[in-house]
Parts: sequence; structure tokens; C-alpha cells
Amino acid sequence: MNSLISIWAKRGSIWAGRGGNPALLAVWSLAAALVIYVLIRGGYLMTVMQIAAIYTIFVTGLNIFMGYAGQVSFGHSAFAAVSGYASAVLTATYGWEPLPAATLGLAGVLACALIIGYPTLRLRGHYLAMATLAIGLIAYDVAVEWGSVTQGYMGISGIPPLGIGRFTVTSDRGVLVLLIVIAALGVLAAAGIRRSRLGRAFVAIAGSENAARALGIDVAHYKLSAFMISAFYAGLAGSLFVHAVGFVSPEVFGLHMVVLAFTMLYIGGIGTFAGPALGALIVTLLPETFRTFNEYQDLAYGAVLILILIYAPGGIASLPKLLSSLPRRKPL
Repeated sequence: MNSLISIWAKRGSIWAGRGGNPALLAVWSLAAALVIYVLIRGGYLMTVMQIAAIYTIFVTGLNIFMGYAGQVSFGHSAFAAVSGYASAVLTATYGWEPLPAATLGLAGVLACALIIGYPTLRLRGHYLAMATLAIGLIAYDVAVEWGSVTQGYMGISGIPPLGIGRFTVTSDRGVLVLLIVIAALGVLAAAGIRRSRLGRAFVAIAGSENAARALGIDVAHYKLSAFMISAFYAGLAGSLFVHAVGFVSPEVFGLHMVVLAFTMLYIGGIGTFAGPALGALIVTLLPETFRTFNEYQDLAYGAVLILILIYAPGGIASLPKLLSSLPRRKPL
């Protein structure tokens, strides 16, 4: 059975081109150079990079559920909201330390994912998409209407920075470095999942649920596992966001977050190892790049995204594979 699962695992490469590929190395080198430049230069770009690191975590989790397991979800913003508001309320209102508050928030996320996922994941395709969208909308409405806890549209401010006890990370550079480390660990953990027996089962389910059952895979169990793992990533991103920014309101976890995450996932490369990080970096920085275009900023931003999807339909992470497939001129 292991060999048959391995066949399904060959459907896509987590790396979308091995690390030795010059094109992929160039992309990663450029991203590393950009991070170093921002760390040295500081300023507004520091905040932009912090948001990119947080979205890298969120989209990496979404990639496990959508890219590896082949499912669809428009509701992962709900899990980010649960953990984010748990951290915000417990620290700003009740004086908890950030780490215990975030831990309790993540435990709540896993419990919600289990309760929601067990009946919801019996659905497929468009029905699953609509069900998860409803979950996200419900979470948003709860955040708006439960004013006695969430403060509604006014939001919660005064959320303490990340840290343990007296050891807190207050500088922008320190926060960015911490977020990059956590994001890198999250991406590496996702890579380990993809290479494991669990990840191979996810890919088998993405290929064909009936074939996976024929291989002896418990489809319902593995789909729920993918859902809970991705929800954990979303919850982690939500908690990190509120502590990094120091403020939270319902708009943070609205439909805008879902659209942005989907854009990052497909621009970077769904189902790939590097895709979530590259997509988060590109989609977060592009609006800042085109800010000088004034009223034409959105037009230029949209045009670049469309060109990427046309000429690299598998995302930026698929460029090495795309370039290697181009016909080469024979030497004279």
C-alpha cells in the first residue's frame, strides 16, 4: 500500500523545483536580500514585512488543506478570529501573559475545528466551499455583535507585545525577526508533513477519494486532520497578528482576509513548498511598489497579478519547472 500511496504523491513536487535550480535560488536570494534590506533600512516597510510573515503562516496552513489535501475552504479566517480575539481579550482585559493566552486560543481553535469539521467535511466541492464561507461570516458577525467582549467595530487596543514575563519583544526589528523565525518553522513543518505518511495520504485524497479508500486510507479521518492542522496555522497567525499590531477589530478577519489569502496561495503556487511564502511576500509588497502610480495603483496591481497567472499558472514557485520545459536552442 505504501508504494501505491507514493505513486499518488508524485502528482506534484513540494519544492516545485529542487533547491539546486538556478531560477528558484535566484527567487529565494532576492527574497532574502529584500528582508535584509528592510531590517537595515527600517521604517514603514518593516510593518509591511511583518504582515507578510504573518500571512505566510496563515497561507501555509491553507495550503495544507487546499494544496495537499485538495479540499477548499473560505472560512479559515474564523479560526484566526477565534485565536486572535482570545489572545486580545485575555491579555488586554484580564491581564494574562501573551503566551498562555495564545495557547488557550489555539486550544479553542482546535476544538472548534474538530466540532465544525466533523459534519462539514462530509460535503464536497461547491457545497463545502459554501459551508466554510458561512463559518467565516458567522465568526465575523459574532465579533461585530458581541460588543461586551469584542468591543464591536471599536476594536480592542492596548494588546501587549509578544514575549514571556519580563522578556518582551518591543522593537519593530525584533518583532520582524521573531515572526520570520516562526514563519520559517511553520513552512518547514509543513514540508515535513508533506513528506510524511500523513502528507502522502493527503495527496492520495486530493487525487481521488475513491482511490484513496481502495488503498485503505480513512478519508474522513485524514480530511479532518488536514482541516485541524490548517486551522492551527490560521489560529497561530491570528494570535501573532494581534500581538504584533497591538489592536484588533472585526475587519481584520473579514472577507478581505480570505480574498488576500487565496490570491497569495495561487500567485505563489498552490500545493508547493515555497508558494505560500513567495505569494505572501509578493502580494503584500506589490501595492507598496505601485503606490507612486496614484489613481492607477489598483490597475497596475491587478494587471501584474493577471500576467503572473497567465504566464505562470502554477504560481511563482512553478517558474523553475516552467523554464526547464521551454525548448532550448541547439548549438551550431
